[in-house]
Amino acid sequence: MAYALRKSDLQRKVRVKKAANLILFVVDASWSMAVSERMEATKSAIMSLLTDAYQRRDRVGLVVFQKDRASLVLAPTNSVVLAKEALRDIPVGGKTPLSAGLWLSYETIRKEKLTHPDVMPLMILLTDGAGNVSMSEQLSPQEEAHSIAALIKEADIRTVTINMEHIAFDQGLAKRLAEKLGGPCYSLGQIRADNLLETVRAEMEKA
Repeated sequence: MAYALRKSDLQRKVRVKKAANLILFVVDASWSMAVSERMEATKSAIMSLLTDAYQRRDRVGLVVFQKDRASLVLAPTNSVVLAKEALRDIPVGGKTPLSAGLWLSYETIRKEKLTHPDVMPLMILLTDGAGNVSMSEQLSPQEEAHSIAALIKEADIRTVTINMEHIAFDQGLAKRLAEKLGGPCYSLGQIRADNLLETVRAEMEKA
């Protein structure tokens, strides 16, 4: 009995490579009543994400901005040991260089994508949206921050903004910044490690 094979009958096994996530926390560490709770929640969320990051090839990093600068406190890593060391002592207080924090985050993600082209970045920004320090004299702090936010959106970087302003004093600055970034804005008046972690994981599932 003869068999007729058609091109459509032939199949090829294709191995799909799972893309890794890059979760970059960007935290306003300028002085406020909530800064200690905010920082502890962020540290706990980072450590929780790192516990199973190795198997998923995910990487986690942390940018902190306060006084007159932004710092890459934790370069993207899946090492729990490195994270514990980097998160031990983080300075807080001072002014709010929001635009510097956004710019360093953009540069960190851009460099990471050059090294790992398949990475899927997600920026988690914890702020009240109010910047009061510019990197240059050409734009006001808010205008400069919004300009960099638009650049992040154009680069197709997923973002989530966590509004850290108290509801009684909220002027909508975090929400307007989130709109420039092109991502959602959540209001978490009493941020805790568990709901921050669940928020991040829910956004990762949407990718």
